Order: sequence, then C-alpha cells, then structure tokens
Amino acid sequence: MAAPDPRVVLTLDAGGTTFVFSAVRGGVPVGEALTLPSRADDLGACLDALQHGFGRLRAQAGGRADAISFAFPGPADYRSGIIGDLGNLPAFRGGVALGPMLEERFGVPVFINNDGDLFAYGEALGGLLPEVNAALAEAGSPKRFRNLLGVTLGTGFGAGLVHDGRLYLGDNGAGAEIWLLRSKLHPGCFAEEGVSIRAVRGVYADGSGIPFEEAPEPEVIARIAAGEAAGHREAAREAFLRLGEAAGDALANAVTLVDALVVIGGGLSGAAPLFLPALVDEMNGVLRGLSGDQVPRMEVRAFNLEAPRELASFLAGEAKTLSVPRSSRTVAYDPLKRVGVGVSRLGTSRAVGLGAYRFALAALDSGEV
Repeated sequence: MAAPDPRVVLTLDAGGTTFVFSAVRGGVPVGEALTLPSRADDLGACLDALQHGFGRLRAQAGGRADAISFAFPGPADYRSGIIGDLGNLPAFRGGVALGPMLEERFGVPVFINNDGDLFAYGEALGGLLPEVNAALAEAGSPKRFRNLLGVTLGTGFGAGLVHDGRLYLGDNGAGAEIWLLRSKLHPGCFAEEGVSIRAVRGVYADGSGIPFEEAPEPEVIARIAAGEAAGHREAAREAFLRLGEAAGDALANAVTLVDALVVIGGGLSGAAPLFLPALVDEMNGVLRGLSGDQVPRMEVRAFNLEAPRELASFLAGEAKTLSVPRSSRTVAYDPLKRVGVGVSRLGTSRAVGLGAYRFALAALDSGEV
C-alpha cells in the first residue's frame, strides 16, 4: 500500500458570515478546524481574518504548507485569483487580487475555485460517481460513467462539471453557470428564481396567503409537507414540486449538452424526497415539433437513484447479446442510454473540501502552478 501523501494543503470554506479553515495531509484533517468571522463588510478586517486563519492552520500543521486551495464566491477570475463584485461579501467590490496576496504572504501556490466546481470534483473522486460505477460492476453491467454534473441547491443554484476525471472550468472560468439558464416557471427570468431557498419560500407564501417575510425556512416547510409541523401542507408540497420542476428543466438542458451523471448537494438537498421525483419526471418529459409530434426531452433517460426500483432498472439496463454478421462471434449491447440523478454521498462541505485538496495536489503534480 502506498504511503499517504505527506503534502499539506490549507483549505477554507468561505461563507458570508464565517470562514472555516482546515489543514489536510494525506486526505486527513490535521488537528481541529478553525472558524473566524468573515467581516464581509470590511476589506481590511476580512483580509486579516484570511491571513490569520491560514497562518494558524500552517502552525497547527507543524509550520508546513505546500499549497492553499479553497472555494470562494464569484464572479471571479479564478485562474488569476482575482475576486470580483460579490453580493454577500461587499468588501470585495471592484476586484481584489486575493490569490496573489496570499501567495506573497505564505510563499506557496494558491488555488481558488467556485464552490460548485469543487463540490462536483469531490463527488467525482470520492462520492456518487465511484459509488455508481462500483454498483454497476457488482451488477455485472459493462456500463461506466466518466462524467459528473454536480449541482448545489441553496441560497443560489450552482453547478460544476467533471469530464473524464478533470474539472471543466471553461475558457473564462465560467463553465457550468447553470443558474443563468432560462427559468421554465418564470419566463424571462433566470433559473435560480425557481431553484433556491427564496423560491421555495415564495411558493409557500403564495399558496398559504401570507407575506413572503412570514414564510418559514425550507427545512420547516419540508417538515410541514411531511406532516411533522403545523402549517399549510398542500402549499408546502407544492413548493417542493415546483422546485423539482424548475430544477429538472434546467438539468434537462444541461444534460442534453454534457451527457453526465448528476449529483445534488446544497442546503435544499435534505428535502430531496419531496422534489427529486418531480425533478426526474421533468427531465424525462417531452417536447413537441411544429407538426405536433412529440419527442423525448433528452436523448438519454434519467433515473432517480434514490428510488430502489429505479436504481435496479438503472443498474440492469437493457443488456442483450448480438451476433456479429458473417461471424461466429457475439458482442454485448445495451441500447438504454441513461443517466442517474442522486444526492451527495459526502455532504456538500466535505465534497468541497475533498475537491479543493485534490485539485491542489493535481495542479502541483502537473507543474501547472
């Protein structure tokens, strides 16, 4: 067995109110995580918090750090380490060269990415993607997946794409910006208006006849939908059905282009039983031609990997054996083009952390620093 990688990567989970710092060696955290206020309204205090946090973690790891790698909200020029105009971190308005500052301060390469990208990368390395491929192998299927589209449902609607083991970033660092697809529920608006915490609260408020400000948070609405809390149950169910429909429409557009397995994370993923069936149904819907003829919405069929019967059908496929014309040979053939949609196996924060760690090691190994 190979020895654990001795390199230390300092990582960060950056939120609008707190920064959570961790040091990782050999894929294992070094000591305890450190949480500091982000001071999002004061650039100097925010930068001080970043320097102090990474400095504490480096000392905790015995004074060693081989790279810094973390997710930070966009818009940003991630390759250059420049953070742009952020809504939840107003101190960064106008652009801040955060990566270059940290490189000068700590003397190591600094890698900054979008959290949706790192979430997808983490799930591709140690989450849903390897789990699905292992299940296919156990079922005796020759089918394997090499691509993964990861989406996060929460305050916003984010995504990341992994192609054949590599994170796809795009030429401008703007790949997989799924939130800007057109909204099915609100024509003329962007998809995030129907796929977010505010969307769930808005549908519940409308169905309950209450002001938006009085609508509870989605975790409470989920309990209402399940009959576990007092409230307007039908409005709660409708809120998650509409979420599933809106997300499914966006994912159908995305999967049509990338043909990948889909994993769902983010704060709303805990309510997946309430919206995932509607999401997959939307992906498997139909479109019509001008003549009135119907065609499947996607070239592939989507399966809900959290539903046992659908998972069994997904794993089995439609395997058959074909005879090779004018030959005694036979070949295996599975005509069922399919993708699966499942919930994060690692948890969003852990997947982002794994993605940040492995991204840094891959970049160091490639010499692209």
